Amino acid sequence: MAKKKKDTVKAAKPKPVAPKKVKAVKKKTKIAKQKKGVNKKPKAAKAMKPKTAKTARARKSKHSKIAKQQAAGLPVETTVETAQVISSECVFEGPLFRILRDQLIEPGGKESVRDVVRHNGSVVILAMDNNGKNKKDPWIVVERQYRHAANQFMWELPAGKLELGEDALAGAKRELEEETGYQAKKWRPMVEYYASPGFLGESMKVFLAEGLVAGNAHPEDDEQIEIRLVKLSEVLKMIEKGAILDGKTLTSVLLFTRLGGKRKK
Repeated sequence: MAKKKKDTVKAAKPKPVAPKKVKAVKKKTKIAKQKKGVNKKPKAAKAMKPKTAKTARARKSKHSKIAKQQAAGLPVETTVETAQVISSECVFEGPLFRILRDQLIEPGGKESVRDVVRHNGSVVILAMDNNGKNKKDPWIVVERQYRHAANQFMWELPAGKLELGEDALAGAKRELEEETGYQAKKWRPMVEYYASPGFLGESMKVFLAEGLVAGNAHPEDDEQIEIRLVKLSEVLKMIEKGAILDGKTLTSVLLFTRLGGKRKK
């Protein structure tokens, strides 16, 4: 009896037609999706459009930046051009300098006559006592003396004239000791500049002197110098207030402050 019941159930089972209908529906859905997306732009094209525009803007910005830098930058001098001196006459000679009247042809081809103050050159010393705890605000050696050309007393860094053929560093050491009595353990060149190249041929070489050792000063007979140690921060305040007008002091202190640890070795 059990066997017959099993056969009856097996015979009554319906035929599987559902899979065909499901397959047809899936195919229809796929076709419908394809038809629906015919008018849409491909995703790749949509993504590339803003990317291409962004790249173009970046390249344009880069080229524009380079152009601005080239326009603002100064040309780098690779050769030194000098004038052709036709004649030179010494119209004055003193203990510190001499004045020459030169007839010349300038590098551009223009003929001219120039009166030039010729000088052996000078050294400037930015002497620092930075052995204390606050190395960011060291003590600076400054001088106060009367300058007749400016018709006033001026605050300055130690400085002096080089002897003919004298080494600049040797001259800087000599001048610092003569005027202030100080010697320094470390010396570094900072910069060389011309204070007024329109008529003055004097170049000024600035040295940074560190590790000061005090001693006795022995200035020249015509020098009356008052020596002070002033904090760097106070020197900067004096500059801001207009209390320091000396060019070599302004140049040296402000350049040191600007360069910081990137000083020339």
